[in-house]
Amino acid sequence: MDSAIPIYVISVAAELADMHPQTLRQYDRLGLVIPSRAPGRARRYSPKDVGTLREIQRLSQEGVSLEGIRRILELENQVAALQSRVQELGAELALRRSQPDASRVFAAGLAGDVVTLARGKRPRPRSQALMVWRPDPQSSGAKRIL
Repeated sequence: MDSAIPIYVISVAAELADMHPQTLRQYDRLGLVIPSRAPGRARRYSPKDVGTLREIQRLSQEGVSLEGIRRILELENQVAALQSRVQELGAELALRRSQPDASRVFAAGLAGDVVTLARGKRPRPRSQALMVWRPDPQSSGAKRIL
């Protein structure tokens, strides 16, 4: 079952998190846990939301202020997003490394992005700078070629 599917009404979520429903409403107003809304504006909580509520309760019992809890949750979300991006980039890198084309040439695009070029080709004349990197077979790094 997907832990992000909103299935619990506020009374059930409050019971599962061992909190009063009014506390859940307050956390919603503060933006700590924002549940989905069913038709009629009724709140619906997912199992992930209930886990977050339990984490809020644990941190609160340890003496962390609600603003501190909000910041902790925000940072945890950023870390999760960055870890996901690292996995995406790792998969992309593995795919590129598995391709047999050993004559890859890269340049910086106008927006600062990496552009792949065919060997012997140059980027459009709008750009005056060209930076080419080629893997150095002697080390795990790359060397710069002008």
